[in-house]
Amino acid sequence: MCHDGAMLRCTNNPNQGICNMSRLSNSGLLYILRTVCSALSPLLILLCLLRHNVVAQPAFEVFDTHTKKEYMIPMRDGVKLFTAVYTPKDHENPAPILIVRTPYSCAPYGEDKSPRFVLPNFRRYYVSGYIIVYQDVRGRYMSEGEFENVRPYKPIKHSPVDVDESTDAYDTIEWLIANLQHHNGRVGVTGLSYGGFYASMAAIDAHPALKAVVPTAPVSTWMGGDDFFHNGAFLLPHAFNFFAEFGWPRPKPKREPDRSFDHGTPDEYTFFLGLGPLSNANRKYFHDSVAFWNTLTTNWTWNAFWSERDVIPHLKQLRPAMMYVGGWFDTENLYGALQSYIANEAQSPGAENRLVMGPWSHGQWWDGDGSKLGKIPWGSRTSQFYEDSIEAPFFDHFLKGTEKSPQPEAFVYNTGANVWKRLDSWPPDGLGEMRLYIDAGRRVVFAPPAGKGELFDEYTNDPASPVPYSNAVGRWYSRGFMVEDQRFVTGRNDVLSYTSAALDKDLTIAGPIQVNLEVSTSGTDADWIVKVIDVFPGPAARNGRSEATKAGSNNGDLQGYQMLLRGDVMRGKFRKTLEKPEPMEPGTPTTVRFDMLDVFHTFKAGHRIMIQVQSSWFPMIDRNPGKFLDIFRAKASDYQKTRQRVYRSASRSSYLTVMVWK
Repeated sequence: MCHDGAMLRCTNNPNQGICNMSRLSNSGLLYILRTVCSALSPLLILLCLLRHNVVAQPAFEVFDTHTKKEYMIPMRDGVKLFTAVYTPKDHENPAPILIVRTPYSCAPYGEDKSPRFVLPNFRRYYVSGYIIVYQDVRGRYMSEGEFENVRPYKPIKHSPVDVDESTDAYDTIEWLIANLQHHNGRVGVTGLSYGGFYASMAAIDAHPALKAVVPTAPVSTWMGGDDFFHNGAFLLPHAFNFFAEFGWPRPKPKREPDRSFDHGTPDEYTFFLGLGPLSNANRKYFHDSVAFWNTLTTNWTWNAFWSERDVIPHLKQLRPAMMYVGGWFDTENLYGALQSYIANEAQSPGAENRLVMGPWSHGQWWDGDGSKLGKIPWGSRTSQFYEDSIEAPFFDHFLKGTEKSPQPEAFVYNTGANVWKRLDSWPPDGLGEMRLYIDAGRRVVFAPPAGKGELFDEYTNDPASPVPYSNAVGRWYSRGFMVEDQRFVTGRNDVLSYTSAALDKDLTIAGPIQVNLEVSTSGTDADWIVKVIDVFPGPAARNGRSEATKAGSNNGDLQGYQMLLRGDVMRGKFRKTLEKPEPMEPGTPTTVRFDMLDVFHTFKAGHRIMIQVQSSWFPMIDRNPGKFLDIFRAKASDYQKTRQRVYRSASRSSYLTVMVWK
């Protein structure tokens, strides 16, 4: 432990040569809460921080302006859902209703108890006279019924027992409109992450009173790109940590938080490496009591189970005004925000459909001022701008009837240039295609390589010593890892790094990044992780730290910084389809293509573009044994070293396709 609270991540592996200082990934407050308040669920604490923002803020007491009532609201099948309603004391003007439906508890319970902390955006709605409603979704905390993860939407309902989250939202709104007083008949719904899923579902077959919905980072397609699977690869800490607390059975309604999970170490890399094969999770920790973990690990290909839980196809003919919100650096639900907007745009012609994308990690638009992420400053309070100039005017217009603000179709933040842009569409019009090729000398070039013959770079992937996804030591993940300095892995022998010459002018890219690799492996399966990095000007780095840091310089600690811009994975056996995996033929070149999610970024003049290719990103991505098999049933003996090649000749080139905005 260092004097500034940092911890060491060191390794004796001669192929790595790393021994760098790295800060704990959790904020000091969250770390203290996790450590001291062991009786509380760490997940619940984290969600409470996001919901109630325990960053220092002026005192705010909900009961100064609102009274609280608790109701058990009946659904059409007779199940009753626990609902807390905060109603303004001032009844001079009829109030709109704003609903949050959550699986994470609408505590505190009791009509004499109010939230200790209130997020700045919700504080605004209290002050401006909204009726605020929180509801425990079916089967969670104090609500009746059975909980089902991402409960499927039922397009055809034959009887009152055919329920889904759309009907529960409809029935809740119907009851509120009929039973509450002093409202204006207009309802809005919002939510973050899993709450974003419930917000999206409320908009399907929506109640006529539902006028505006803001799903932020909404869960949409769990197997297809949200949270737990990316291109067939398993996001291990997201799934394990979440269901180790959230996934245990609730035999009856409860007020207590979900159980906590003790990793026994502050270092998640060490914990998951020690876990061994994924099959050990059940044997060591879950003991077949966490039902959805078993569901995840059984349904590891795209099938009917996932298809019926996919929200995207049902975002059609939506009647409420929709505004999807996401963060460019949200490792959990960036997919959901972008794809939900795109789907609604295509499937609800003429509907009010907007997109907001800021320079944020998961939920950061509601947490703090958004002036920086990790070490990267944005130069303005982006979260505060969102709350003041985007979200509040949206709800006020559609729910209170205020004058419509001149908001664009897409309000998106250009990282690198550090400016908000108002666009008529996303991706924007006027884009031109550019290819970034990898070439000899570990270079990124803008023209196809001219080399003849079988030219390649190669490395050995060792599942016993996987490449860490972050240099931070901590549990869950560092919020800033998606902009983290990549110098801590650039020198590894199992990471291929290719760099362009310094740019002579600014280069702005917008939209998805298409990956086209020509590769081979000595095994029958392999992961292919690709990262796009903005290399800041400055002298070379040693051991992950710039040697050119200047005391007193505002940007001294960013000299030579290698800012991760986008990274993602393709599990080789899923290179053709998620439904039917196929083995890779050992030693045979094959094409691996996939899309990485959208960016909006300006590489400034003098910066360089780096592309990294590797075959592990641990523990964010579970380890690939190098064999074509069901990884969830793999044994320790199945994990083997494999030799990977990435080809770069005129006849077999590897490149990324980006869209350039001029």
